[in-house]
Amino acid sequence: MLLSIENLVVKYGANTALSIAEPIVIEEGDRIGVIGSNGAGKSTLAKCILGLVPYQGTIRTCLKPEQMAVHMQFNEYTDAMQTRYIMEAVLGTKISENKKLQDLITYFEFEDCLRKKYTKLSGGQKQRFTIIMVLMQEAALTLYDEVTSGLDFETRQRLVEKLVEWYQDKEESLLIVSHYYEELEQLADKLLILDKGKVLVYGRKDELFRKYCGRAVIIADYSEKNAKVLENYEKLASPAHLIAISCDSEEKEMELTRLLLENNINYKRSNSDIEIIYMNAKRTCSL
Repeated sequence: MLLSIENLVVKYGANTALSIAEPIVIEEGDRIGVIGSNGAGKSTLAKCILGLVPYQGTIRTCLKPEQMAVHMQFNEYTDAMQTRYIMEAVLGTKISENKKLQDLITYFEFEDCLRKKYTKLSGGQKQRFTIIMVLMQEAALTLYDEVTSGLDFETRQRLVEKLVEWYQDKEESLLIVSHYYEELEQLADKLLILDKGKVLVYGRKDELFRKYCGRAVIIADYSEKNAKVLENYEKLASPAHLIAISCDSEEKEMELTRLLLENNINYKRSNSDIEIIYMNAKRTCSL
């Protein structure tokens, strides 16, 4: 066990920002996606683990502070010097003398940015700069708070692909706060779903999918025609522009896909859709 959280309460004045009653345990190698609407308590949880906000309750860990790293949503550095000198000053090493730092700079395609001042970097370049700083710590537990916030889709996708590749076959544990479900599809194997400061569910992504969505989900665009064709099937909670139907058996899936093909309806099959998990866990837990 790397870290456990139990009976945790965070209050801002009279408002309870976070309340975690049942234990949450983070093990070595866990990749945990933290999701929830704005104000659900996602960033507050990260700050509690780092000791940045006062709380009541218990956080136990075998980790020393230097064994935890964090990528916060907003980071600012001085504009008085080039980013290479900021990097060297903060890390206490010379780029020319540190092979790991050289490899990270190359890996994240940051070579051409070293001579720029921080404020002259684009959003994606700033994120890459901060990620390099975080990865240099080789932390047992790293917290990423909206690591791709403010970036366009293509830049986000490239950055996530880099992170997926970097952490492949590594034992580091990650706690990833994000509202981009497609990123967590690639990075997370566990989900912690928060709602109004409370934990709705916590567990492995595949187990939560089976619990709230079934064996597989067939997803089609919403239209009057599609709704009519699928009117006899019970619907899962899903975004308004989609129709999602649970398939609890191979036979039902074959029946449904045959019907869609006969009616020339495009569809997607999923057994891991995080947005569908989130919406149905939220609906089930609120009943």
